Amino acid sequence: MTAISDWELIKNGFDFSYLLDLLSGIIPSLICITLHELSHGLVAYRLGDDTAKRAGRLTLNPLKHLDPIGLLMMLTVHFGYAKPVPVNMYRFKNPKRGMAITALAGPVSNVVITLVFLLLYGVFFIPLGSSKLGAYVLDMLELTAYISMGYAVFNMLPVPPLDGSKVLFSLLDEGSYRSLMRYERYGSLILLALVWSGALGRPLSAAIRWCFMHLVPISQWACDTVFTLFYK
Repeated sequence: MTAISDWELIKNGFDFSYLLDLLSGIIPSLICITLHELSHGLVAYRLGDDTAKRAGRLTLNPLKHLDPIGLLMMLTVHFGYAKPVPVNMYRFKNPKRGMAITALAGPVSNVVITLVFLLLYGVFFIPLGSSKLGAYVLDMLELTAYISMGYAVFNMLPVPPLDGSKVLFSLLDEGSYRSLMRYERYGSLILLALVWSGALGRPLSAAIRWCFMHLVPISQWACDTVFTLFYK
């Protein structure tokens, strides 16, 4: 009886909604980060570079891909970055082309995640919408879709070390490309300054919302299909 009473005191004194809110932010972020970086590594591997594989980055373990500051940004402003997957562009048959394709793989994977989770949201909206737990699951599905879209848009910015810079640099001549790649590490400082100054906040949020809202009809279509098949 004492153990049960102690548990009741703990349960009644702890706000479990805070824990649920925390998990609803962390889990979607980890899904988006992990699949984004895994996509980079898998595409690079298929193109002939096994650097990511040898570094243990071809894994679904999110701890291998986390960057603390990038994760904090995703939790607070819904866009951020992970620890970059190591890529040796000189292992590709066409280094610049291989680097661009590898870079694009991450944002493309996030768009796919957005589509999948919006589809799941629509499919489960009717069966889960009537319960509190079901509503929590729906919220997490929607948030995962939104964070993933934010991750895709943010990473396409042409600022090193984001993926957009690698795609843009691949269009340059060989000399300019190599020169810019030498200064890639300084891009992180520029990126952080832009984010924390608020200069990126409004335009980037508007771009993310615009992209997301144009995909939301997928959820409505899925919901209508489920209703027609099982509830009409």
